[in-house]
Amino acid sequence: MPSANAPTTASSPKTSAIAVVDDDDALRESLVWLLESVGLTSRAFASGDAFLTTEHETFGALLLDVRMPGMSGLQVQQQLVDQGSRLPLIMMTGHGDVPMAVAALKNGAFDFIEKPFNHQQLIDVVQQALSHTEQQHQQTQALARLQTEFDALRPKEQRIVQHVAEGMTSREIADHMGISAKTVEVYRLRAMKAMGAANVAALVRQAVALSLVPALPPDAE
Repeated sequence: MPSANAPTTASSPKTSAIAVVDDDDALRESLVWLLESVGLTSRAFASGDAFLTTEHETFGALLLDVRMPGMSGLQVQQQLVDQGSRLPLIMMTGHGDVPMAVAALKNGAFDFIEKPFNHQQLIDVVQQALSHTEQQHQQTQALARLQTEFDALRPKEQRIVQHVAEGMTSREIADHMGISAKTVEVYRLRAMKAMGAANVAALVRQAVALSLVPALPPDAE
């Protein structure tokens, strides 16, 4: 069983419970005990089918056994992928299941960990997954705020933001929209202030985040 001196998690992100899916009753109980001993809430499931019937996007991370009666861990993962789930998945594997775990990683799993577990290693991986969930949540909130700010702009200000992100100069935008370059500058500054963009580069990044213009490929000049 886990040590009573398990490390604390004062710096853990404030996220939802961890789902533990494994058909081994003793292992499920041990994992729940371990997670809760370091202040992490968990909920156990004896099968992938049982887990998939829940509102699984409310969880902060998923510990999933690769080999189970009924649906395997890989099949559960594929259902989550098909549903567009962003839940960080940590695959739990036996010694001979590493190729399956690698396949899970290629299909978007966050990580995998081999049985028997090193308790500290498992806790560390779970913490990393929870941090990933928290970052995703913050990014989603930030994008929603940005979209609200953009939607509140005047139509001409919205067009100017898009044209700036397309690489057009103020003179080109003015000619294109049939207004003066000075007016373009006024509208651009208003838009930047409303959207909290400190400079034009920040405004362009925001436009890309809002899908107003496509992002450049990593190898673009």
